[in-house]
Amino acid sequence: MKTNTNSYTIIYSAILVIVVAFLLAFVFQILKPMQDVNVALDQQRQILYSLNIRGLDDKAAAAKYKEVVMADRVIDENGKILEQGTQGGTQAGFKLNSADYKAGRLALYVCKVNGETKYVLPVYGMGLWGPINAFVALNDDKNTVYGAYFNHDSETAGLGAEIKDNLQWQQQFQGKKIFKPQTNEIGLAAVKKIDDPASQVDAVTGATLTSNGVNDMFKEGFGKYMKFLKEK
Repeated sequence: MKTNTNSYTIIYSAILVIVVAFLLAFVFQILKPMQDVNVALDQQRQILYSLNIRGLDDKAAAAKYKEVVMADRVIDENGKILEQGTQGGTQAGFKLNSADYKAGRLALYVCKVNGETKYVLPVYGMGLWGPINAFVALNDDKNTVYGAYFNHDSETAGLGAEIKDNLQWQQQFQGKKIFKPQTNEIGLAAVKKIDDPASQVDAVTGATLTSNGVNDMFKEGFGKYMKFLKEK
């Protein structure tokens, strides 16, 4: 075939595209198991962070997750258990995502820390530039925050991104109450001026919309878990 013809150029380009696409697909399939392991480990770390367990290397974090997480349950908005999960579980609630959450399939991590029962709830919302989410650990009373870890996709560095990057800000939530006294109203919030120190923390400085997103996430998220949180 003559190399200076249009047909040669088209055929050559098509073959090149096919070969490159095949190589990319092959590399993706080879690396996917490793990527899946890393993604799962990152989620395990976030759950441990909400339980105030930090500073562990990969191996120690994976072992600690198996030790403290008694079950990764799936419940519905009526508090009914749909799947019990397992100790150190990664196949039930652990596999759920924001789409499941919106559909009413809710993850619930039942944990033991220093002999005490803790419940970790994942909640999802929207920040200024994209999705945000959090793992919130509660004491056995299902009202007092034991710890919290926040994450985001694309908040502004130094501002909205502080919900993830600022440990001191996250630690403000420890000991706060989810509900206003004697009500089903969600009181947990990040505000500019604290009127209720039992439930409120300082908002992220210069990131009003992200803080509002956190508050909306709490209201919607804990609202979905309301039946579970209120049952004795």
